[in-house]
Amino acid sequence: MQEISFRNDILPLKDKLFRLALRITFDRAEAEDVVQETLIRVWNKRDEWTQFGSIEAYCLTVAKNLAIDRSERKDAQTVGLTPEMEQASEVSSPHDRLVDKEQMTLIHRLVSELPDKQRLIMQLRDIEGKSYKEIAVVLHLTEEQVKVNLFRARQKVKQRYLDIDGYGL
Repeated sequence: MQEISFRNDILPLKDKLFRLALRITFDRAEAEDVVQETLIRVWNKRDEWTQFGSIEAYCLTVAKNLAIDRSERKDAQTVGLTPEMEQASEVSSPHDRLVDKEQMTLIHRLVSELPDKQRLIMQLRDIEGKSYKEIAVVLHLTEEQVKVNLFRARQKVKQRYLDIDGYGL
């Protein structure tokens, strides 16, 4: 097994950990605290790193659990999914930019309305690009459960979007 380095293997995960924590807590400061606490906990377990199947999965699991604990203790305010999604497309007219902004706001709201498990799975798969297997490990689910939850989440967001966009519901 290869040597795991904090600087090369764990520290680069901080952005992924932050996005995951932000998705759960909906609070920037809380998410930053979760990342810091995750990195400290992982560092304190450095003697056990070689025993982990995937150090990334372990870090994501720690961050997820810490974020859930913090969000249960505190009511947090919602923030957008990711800054990258805000810059989804370049458009030419102010009207097109306004329409795009309204669509993104609606999608953010619809994703935020999903049940926690579906929202987390959607975050990990569609935004973080994790495989079904990695998500299953992090969330302690089977791959089939991950696929079903992701399908349902996407369908729910799509259907609600079409209802609102088409009929103003």
